[in-house]
Amino acid sequence: MNTPIDPHDPYLRTYTEPEVTALLRELHERGRPLGLRWGSVAVSDPTIDGRLLVDFGDAPVSTLLNLLALLREVPRQ
Repeated sequence: MNTPIDPHDPYLRTYTEPEVTALLRELHERGRPLGLRWGSVAVSDPTIDGRLLVDFGDAPVSTLLNLLALLREVPRQ
């Protein structure tokens, strides 16, 4: 497994709303066969220090990326 991304990584500021939306679609796709469902997950309007938030508890994009990294290690069914 790769090292988790820190929520304060400056690279996270480069993500745009369309990019994060595409990552959320991947999260839905990869999580569905495993029973992971987030029907209300979306890019959140507020930002913290210039970073977009993902609206499942106002998590930073780093949480989404770290979760996807874990799901990408699971063989597709």
